[in-house]
Amino acid sequence: MNSFDYYNPTHISFGEGKIAELDNLVAKDAKVLILFGGNSARSTGTLDEVKAALGQRDVVEFGGIEANPTYETLMLAVDVVKQQNIDFLLAVGGGSVIDGTKFVAAAALFEGEPWDILLSWGAKVTQALPFGTVLTLPATGSEMNSASVVTRKEYQAKLSFMSDHVYPKFSVLDPSKTFTLPERQVANGVVDAFIHITEQYLTYPVNAPVQDRFAEGLLQTLIELGPNALSEPKDIDVRANLMWVATMALSGVIGRGVPHDWATHMIGHELTVLYDIDHARTIAIVLPGMLDCRREAKQEKLLQYADRVWGITQGTNDEIIDAAIAKTREFFEAMGIKTRLSDYGLDANSIDQIMAQLEAHGMTALGEKQDVDLAMSRKILERNL
Repeated sequence: MNSFDYYNPTHISFGEGKIAELDNLVAKDAKVLILFGGNSARSTGTLDEVKAALGQRDVVEFGGIEANPTYETLMLAVDVVKQQNIDFLLAVGGGSVIDGTKFVAAAALFEGEPWDILLSWGAKVTQALPFGTVLTLPATGSEMNSASVVTRKEYQAKLSFMSDHVYPKFSVLDPSKTFTLPERQVANGVVDAFIHITEQYLTYPVNAPVQDRFAEGLLQTLIELGPNALSEPKDIDVRANLMWVATMALSGVIGRGVPHDWATHMIGHELTVLYDIDHARTIAIVLPGMLDCRREAKQEKLLQYADRVWGITQGTNDEIIDAAIAKTREFFEAMGIKTRLSDYGLDANSIDQIMAQLEAHGMTALGEKQDVDLAMSRKILERNL
């Protein structure tokens, strides 16, 4: 196992009715900016419930954060923070709203051009406003980590940053709030969490059995409960466990002391920016080809994945790996998520556009060994036409 430091200060308040705990979690004299996405937070009653829990605190609202939060919209929120002298942020929504809130928290106190937060991967962040979250869509794990992804439409760029200054102070996780989610978003959340795990697990062995077994258990839980979330949409136990899996998938626990990949995400980000495809669906397109093209470098972990997650042990190494990749693709398809570029109206010409974006954004040496160059990225996408 590699050496590591682990730090995670986020307080989790988990369970039905936990939104009421906001009264204890937010300072009594705080001036709060509630950030949310579209109309669902209001129409489902969640926003009213949050405001009721905040009681007599001074509250300002900022809605309209996109499914892929944009720099342009978030800078409008930064203006509100400064104009209204906001001292606490509260994200109500899924990973996009939380990611956006992290950027607002950092940008509001940033000296200089806030775009540099993303260009520096967060290295220039020295402080941030405190914030909490009320999670309504389990998927990204943003409610318990220090990472954020933001899109700047002007540059057609989707960049991420990390900073210990943008861990949520707390996150309220009420699984009953997921009952109103459309089936598409539930499926996206399951697949997003699944691939977050594989990006930290399907690399190469470093003798880290704790992280491996934890990752394998989370994957098996998603495989078991993912379809149930679609067929039994009001099962609170299913929703509770899926919510916690998604949080654990990217809370930092399974990723400490082991190599990370993230090439699938980097290529997927370009698909989202160029073609406005849901994030989870872009990475579901990329992952099977990624595993296929890199089977030699990932062989030991792919064989372990095949055995421990899918129970595949018979055949040659290549046959076992083929079967594991096929099972992965079948799982995504069973969740209603298509896994081919052609399923989204894209073809070989689209690959040329994606290559140009990867090169423009410096994504020319990806993966746990930095061996995914542009030629390899092209090959990966061609496997998924």
